[in-house]
Amino acid sequence: MDLGEGLRKAIARLSGATIIDAKAIKEFNKELQKALISADVEVELVFALTKKIEEAALKSKMPEGVSHKDYITNLVYEELSRLMGESYEPEIRPKKILLAGIYGSGKTTTSAKLAKFYQDRGLGVGLICCDVSRPAAYEQLETLAKQAGAGFFGMKNEKDVAKIVREGMIALRGKKVIICDSSGRSGMDEELIKELKLINNQFKPDEKLLVINADIGQVAGRQAAEFNRAIGLTGVIVTKLDGSGKGGGALSAVNAASVRVMFTGTGEKLNALELYDSKKFVGRLLGVPDLEGLLAHVNEAIKNSDLKAEDVNSEELNFESFYKQMKAMSKMGPMKNVLGMMGLADVPKEAVETGESKLKKYENIIGSMTREERLGEKQLKDPGRIARIAKGSGVSEKDVKELIADFNKMKKMADMLKNNRDVRKQMSKFMPKGS
Repeated sequence: MDLGEGLRKAIARLSGATIIDAKAIKEFNKELQKALISADVEVELVFALTKKIEEAALKSKMPEGVSHKDYITNLVYEELSRLMGESYEPEIRPKKILLAGIYGSGKTTTSAKLAKFYQDRGLGVGLICCDVSRPAAYEQLETLAKQAGAGFFGMKNEKDVAKIVREGMIALRGKKVIICDSSGRSGMDEELIKELKLINNQFKPDEKLLVINADIGQVAGRQAAEFNRAIGLTGVIVTKLDGSGKGGGALSAVNAASVRVMFTGTGEKLNALELYDSKKFVGRLLGVPDLEGLLAHVNEAIKNSDLKAEDVNSEELNFESFYKQMKAMSKMGPMKNVLGMMGLADVPKEAVETGESKLKKYENIIGSMTREERLGEKQLKDPGRIARIAKGSGVSEKDVKELIADFNKMKKMADMLKNNRDVRKQMSKFMPKGS
């Protein structure tokens, strides 16, 4: 059970209580403590937080018209947000950024994600490969830089990091943002500290960011403190937050170490990097919809796809526009994250996995259709066409028929909404502008 599920179950149990008294609050706090400690949040922090919640719940007067569940949820929300640290909003300006971290933290991929983040905001970015210890680091960063649309500099087989930085800054001098990816180790040691200090002295970065894997939980606090002592960190990026049950432990520990979390990584794709917002993070744990975040993901997906306004607003829904909409959806990241933003965090894992596999299957089926079939679905009443499409996409004829049935249901629903002006006005907020 992850942290969010544990928190939501504790709140649901409390809201089902007939009387909310001291005993009920203590029982609730026990469940809360269990959920937080199992997510590797430091025990002292857990007891301090639940003590505050107990005092606030028992001593403060509950506002009129507010349910017990909403009142306690808000208390938990506020205290957890404080525990997880402040939110972050970066300055979009020219800067030099040094990334540090141990092996397995996702540092090199994060370098490219950060490059894309600033590229998308109008700043040209260059990446310097100063990872001189890991085989294939040069090739990996070079490939990722191309995917991010960023410049790249490295010196294969060169071990002098100061020289690489010096040459790199000359080669990338036209770039507004320069990101330096450094070597990692299995742990902090004297060799790594010496190397980072050499880079730091030559590069003179505006930001020094530590990349930490959320899986390490509260160990993140000790790691942040060690790197902070070595080079003076300005912030932390927590990666793999989407699949870690210890994410809350990592975030709270970094905050307790007095180092700011700036970004979080929520997937493997280059757009899976989010500005850290403690309230949004806690809101998703508690099942509160993040409509602003969802809208940002929708707009990003549309921007990175070939979806046009007519594909969404067309009077006639067909497999061609349906296919483009599915491709755009796939760019929004894991369905689990999207559902979390919608406040649907407790959708069964099996249902999420089934939905994702079905979307992928449908993409393959439509990809095996001719353009004429995509535009004129009536042609698909021909059994011969269904058999050919099934063979071409590696699925059964039953799967193709299931897609056609689901598509017809969607088309019927679209026709029903077509003349509803209020619904169309609301949906227009999510639509791409222009063509």
